Amino acid sequence: MRSVSSVVLAVTALVLAVPATAQADSSDEGHNRTVARGVFTGYQESATAVTYAPELVPPGARMGVFAENSPGKGTSVAAVLEGLRPNRTYGAHVHTRPCGDEGADAGPHFQRVPAPEGVSGDPTYANPSNEIWLDFRTDAAGNAVSGAFGKWNPHRGDASSVVIHEHRTRTAPGVAGEAGDRLACLNVPF
Repeated sequence: MRSVSSVVLAVTALVLAVPATAQADSSDEGHNRTVARGVFTGYQESATAVTYAPELVPPGARMGVFAENSPGKGTSVAAVLEGLRPNRTYGAHVHTRPCGDEGADAGPHFQRVPAPEGVSGDPTYANPSNEIWLDFRTDAAGNAVSGAFGKWNPHRGDASSVVIHEHRTRTAPGVAGEAGDRLACLNVPF
């Protein structure tokens, strides 16, 4: 498994590269690697990265995601962001569907163990061990790096995007998993 510093360097290089792309690779001993990067724009059917709140995720801001699954060990997910509002905390999660015209189009959070129908805000299911949380705080230049490691095994069909939210993810009963409005979305082909 890669060290955290090598994942951060790899994702940083991806964010700085152009053009926006997404790809998945499973060529190495069962390891699945996913790479996605995009420049946030208004919604277009072909957009890889969409901003729904240009005042908080400006058009031209960039995001890259690197995910690697090691069978029997878990999955590492790292994100690098550039050009967001400085010195601000955001929530971010992996969601089940691709980005769309509206933030809600990305569906609910990916969950390793899905919550029963109608259950919402329960920390038994809405927690960083069961969901992939990538909350972050930007620096004075509006840049950030975030990462998570867990026993998840996201793949196409149950994980398709990373959504940036209005504030840090809440953990209290009744509001667990909530992070406010959906500000932006990046398609990621897990």
